[in-house]
Amino acid sequence: MWAPGEDVSKLTYYGLYALQHRGQESAGIAVSEGSRILVYKDMGLVAQVFDESILGTLRGHLAIGHCRYSTTGSSVWENAQPTLSSSEGNGLALAHNGNLINTAELSARLPAGTIKATTDTEVLTALLAQDGSRPVEDVAAELFPEVKGAYSLVWMNETTLFAARDPQGIRPLVLGRLAGVSGPSGPAAQEKTGWVVASETAALDIVGASFVREIEPGELLTIDERGVRSRRFAAPEPKGCLFEYVYLARPDTTIAGRGVQATRVEVGRALAREHPVDADLVIPTPESGTPAAIGYAEQSGIPYGQGLVKNSYVGRTFIQPSQTIRQLGIRLKLNPLREVIEGKRLVVVDDSIVRGNTQRAIVKMLREAGALEVHVRISSPPVAWPCFYGIDFATRAELIAGSLSVEEIRTSLGADSLGYISLDGLTRATTIPADRLCRACFNGQYPIAIDQDRVGKYVLEAQR
Repeated sequence: MWAPGEDVSKLTYYGLYALQHRGQESAGIAVSEGSRILVYKDMGLVAQVFDESILGTLRGHLAIGHCRYSTTGSSVWENAQPTLSSSEGNGLALAHNGNLINTAELSARLPAGTIKATTDTEVLTALLAQDGSRPVEDVAAELFPEVKGAYSLVWMNETTLFAARDPQGIRPLVLGRLAGVSGPSGPAAQEKTGWVVASETAALDIVGASFVREIEPGELLTIDERGVRSRRFAAPEPKGCLFEYVYLARPDTTIAGRGVQATRVEVGRALAREHPVDADLVIPTPESGTPAAIGYAEQSGIPYGQGLVKNSYVGRTFIQPSQTIRQLGIRLKLNPLREVIEGKRLVVVDDSIVRGNTQRAIVKMLREAGALEVHVRISSPPVAWPCFYGIDFATRAELIAGSLSVEEIRTSLGADSLGYISLDGLTRATTIPADRLCRACFNGQYPIAIDQDRVGKYVLEAQR
């Protein structure tokens, strides 16, 4: 956020709060008032890391914030973001969504001992700050064509905000504008304006910014008192992540001009057409399965209902569950409404099956609560291949669909039937052409070539 006259740390806090679903391990904010950058970050959820007193110390006219979901480097304080490279009058703080696939090669460009953290973000920060004699946007435009993988970035020096998106545009990034009036009304009123860059349009809504446009793949923005300036560092080769539509993005976010909620409801309709079943009630696995369950019910004519209650206050916890609670497993987050499901043939709609543990527990729970039949419907194809671009499942061995057939998965879950939407059906529902999407976790076709011997979550830690 670049917004003179605004309480940028609080607005950034609210923006991060809106994006909490994208990462729950750590959170941080960097601010500058024009002469120095101050960073505060810690492990935990946004609301656990920040309070009024801390935000009150973070004063300035520009800020960046981040909530982390680790894909390179352990989940430890040293790897929390924003990262900071600090030198007199030449500070740089950076936040990154995505995952690089040539981190080892990039880190080899740095002198030994340059970085203490073990993330691809730390490597990028050090490389951007390496040459303080040139404008950082020039350094970035020269560096980024050699950076491989997924990166949606926001970074700042003491006076200027920057943003960039990889040539494939795998992870989302949008530009918004703050506008309004501050001070007295009438001729003396002062117009206030500012700019906001965020991973999702929903974060713009929360901070009161209007959506301007998506930042283009291969584009670099510079934002300061002169406004927004754009330059290209690479030709766009769009390959937006299809899993954003399935799970990652908020339903109230817009991608490529269409609301995610509308896409997910349409996926549910397509799922009903592809995998019909005789049943009494359609229920979602809350909250991620809800839009597709609505679509499935609409298309099938089977009534929609709430059969599982979610505990809204279960998120990241620092208190380990007891053995008794561990045995109960999923009940900490979900509990069945027995009077709704008892004696019913159920269609249970969820967004995806990654390892299968959650769905297996849900099927068991519903049967114990009296369900006559449990038919599982999934609003994505089988996740059978690892993601190297920002989702933390990095081996096929972690994925139930990496080694089992659909029928074998059904048996493993204990369901009466199991149906996944087809890859073509999911793609059509997004209205985005298949050749402009990354669908690698579903079909194994990676838009950026992967050397699997040179990637991995702990690639930098293994070098030490």
